Parts: sequence; structure tokens; C-alpha cells
Amino acid sequence: MALVVPEKFQHILRVMNTNIDGKHKIMFGLTAIRGVGRRYANIVCKKAEIDMRRRAGELSDEEVEKLVTVMQNPQSYKIPKWFLNRRKDVKDGKYSQVMSNNLDNKLREDCERLKKIRAHRGLRLYWGLRVRGQHTKTTGRKGRTVGVSKKK
Repeated sequence: MALVVPEKFQHILRVMNTNIDGKHKIMFGLTAIRGVGRRYANIVCKKAEIDMRRRAGELSDEEVEKLVTVMQNPQSYKIPKWFLNRRKDVKDGKYSQVMSNNLDNKLREDCERLKKIRAHRGLRLYWGLRVRGQHTKTTGRKGRTVGVSKKK
């Protein structure tokens, strides 16, 4: 960080219901938002024409607004649809980038839908078991009492 702190430096930014540390570089600061990774933060900074060498606290309000608009509607800024994290949504079939609170809502809706249609994944989620084909004979016993008791 520079030895001289700019006069309009913000130590904490509030972007999309998330606190971002102003000391981090803007690309890595954006990854604090749920649903935004390093690659997506990189392309958003490029589309918003913001220098990635700057710190998050150095951004003006207009630049933050520009970042938020690019993140919320990425396809209007020519970010390819294969880059987005929600492809072919089950309800409307659209491609979108889901972030912050919306991400939690979508995950919960997906789990509820799987449980409702009694899919294999939904049943395993309901039972609290591993869903993605992992072995469960010896691992993942946290919270359960499994073992052999000693005789005395």
C-alpha cells in the first residue's frame, strides 16, 4: 500500500450487502462477495474499465456503481454466458450470475426442489449424507457415535 493515504480512502466498502476491506486490491476485494470468484472479479474490473492495481478503498462512488451494474447484468456488457455461475435456470431457462443473498436463496430452492421430487440427491440431502458419490463407510462421521465399545 502507498505510504500516503488518499484523502477519500474508505477502509470498508459496502457493496451488495458485503463488507469489502479497502486495503485489498479491487480484484481480490470483490471476491469477498459470495458468488464472485477471482476470474469473474477480473473480467468485471476490465469491463468497468477500472485499474486492477488500485486498492478498493481508493474507488469513487461512481466507479463502485459501475462495478455493481456490470456484476448485476453481465450479459449486457458482453460477458459470455458460459462464464456465469447459473446456467439454464430450472424455472426460466436463463443464464445469470447469482451473488450474495440471491445465491443462498437459489441453493435453498434447488435443495427443496430435489427433496420434493424425491430425487436421489434430494433424499441424501434430507438424510444428511454425502451427495456426490464419496465413500461414507469410515469418513464423515462427525456428529454421529460410531465405533466399538470396550468390554471391562
